[in-house]
Amino acid sequence: MMAMIIKDKNFKRVAESVKPDAKKRVVLPKVRAGITYHIYSNSIGQIILDPQVTIPASEVWLFNDPDALASVQRGLSDAAQGRVSKVDLNEL
Repeated sequence: MMAMIIKDKNFKRVAESVKPDAKKRVVLPKVRAGITYHIYSNSIGQIILDPQVTIPASEVWLFNDPDALASVQRGLSDAAQGRVSKVDLNEL
């Protein structure tokens, strides 16, 4: 199971000698807003935080439709590379 969690083995230390507070909480440095975590630990006490994001239920269909998702990804790639054209919405 751990092989699926660790997607990049290039870890770097982001804090040293951090101690939990009286309520066993640890403050995490450099955490992005809007991220939640799945937490994993092993038998020797090492902890992995796997960042998660949630999507609205109304948008799940896109991630369940490989063709639609590929189309959106192509469109984003085209836009990022400047391959865009103007469309007159009145002509549609």
